Amino acid sequence: MEVMYKNYVISDDKTRINVQTVIDYLTRSYWAHNRPIEKIKKSIANSACYGVYDGEQMIGFARIITDGATMYYLCDVFILEAYRKQGISKKLVETITNAPEFEWMTGLLGTKDAHGLYEQFGYHKEGERMMRRIPQAIKK
Repeated sequence: MEVMYKNYVISDDKTRINVQTVIDYLTRSYWAHNRPIEKIKKSIANSACYGVYDGEQMIGFARIITDGATMYYLCDVFILEAYRKQGISKKLVETITNAPEFEWMTGLLGTKDAHGLYEQFGYHKEGERMMRRIPQAIKK
């Protein structure tokens, strides 16, 4: 699946993921700076992943852990600093949240500072860092 946004492509083609870009970002993030590189590589291999691309350069990423039926956990979401403030993270979260394989599942995520972003897509705070989005079927 590919979605165009401005001049960027959002894709769930895992073969396009630039693992080194993910490693470089996560090792300086507040949530994964202590995660060993081999664990980062294994987490990518065992998750559904979305990349955001400016041409061939990967500029954003998100990882989804799921049972494939009832729930998913959205994590490791980032857009490189030089590409922020363009609505790219909103389009990335929207693409994942509305993907047919996820829209009917309960969504979970943890964040320290991006509650406003996720609230736009139906996630609600549960405690200080956790957020939950109920499945579309329950909303109707």
